[in-house]
Amino acid sequence: MTAKNTVSEDAIQAEWEEVQLAQQNPAMFRPLYSRYYEPIFRFIFRRTSDEMLTGDLCAQVFLKAMQKIKKYQFKGVPFSAWLYRIASNEVAQHFRNVQKNRVVSIEENSVSDMMEEVEMSDLGTHRQLLIDTLNNMKDEEVQLIEMRFFEHRAFKEIASILGITESNAKVKTYRLLEKMKKRMQKQIKK
Repeated sequence: MTAKNTVSEDAIQAEWEEVQLAQQNPAMFRPLYSRYYEPIFRFIFRRTSDEMLTGDLCAQVFLKAMQKIKKYQFKGVPFSAWLYRIASNEVAQHFRNVQKNRVVSIEENSVSDMMEEVEMSDLGTHRQLLIDTLNNMKDEEVQLIEMRFFEHRAFKEIASILGITESNAKVKTYRLLEKMKKRMQKQIKK
C-alpha cells in the first residue's frame, strides 16, 4: 500500500523557508496556520467527534505551535508532522484528563485496505469483528493504524509525528496488523 499524502522535496524546502520566516516574525505564521488549520481540525475531529471540543483543541495546537516555533527544527518532513504531533499530544492529554476513550472514525475504503493487509476478505461479515478488535487495542496502537490506513500517511511522516524512526513505524505497523489478524482469526474460530 502506498501513502497518498506524499509531499515533494521542493515543497518541503519551500515550506521550511516559510517556517524560518515565521521563526523570525510571528506575523509570518499566518500562511502556515491558513494551510494547516483545516487538516489539523479534521485530524482532531476524527478522534473526538465533538466540534466544539475540536475547535478548542485546535486553537490550543496552534497557540503552542506559535509559542514554540523558534524551537522547531527541520527534519526533512513536512511542517505538518510537527503540528500533528502537537495535536496528537493535545488529544491524548484531553482524554487522560477526562478519563474517556477516544473515537475512531472508520471509512469503507480505508477498512477495505486494512482488511486486505490482515488477509480477511469478507468486509460485510468481518466489519464488526474489525471494530471490536480496534476497540480492544491500546490508544497508541489505534493511532498508528489510524494514521497509516485511515489518513494514508507515509511511514516517514508517521515516524515524525510519533517521534520514532521510519523503520520502527513500519515494524510496529506490520506487527500490529499481524496481532489484529491473529485476534480476528481467533474470534472467527469461536
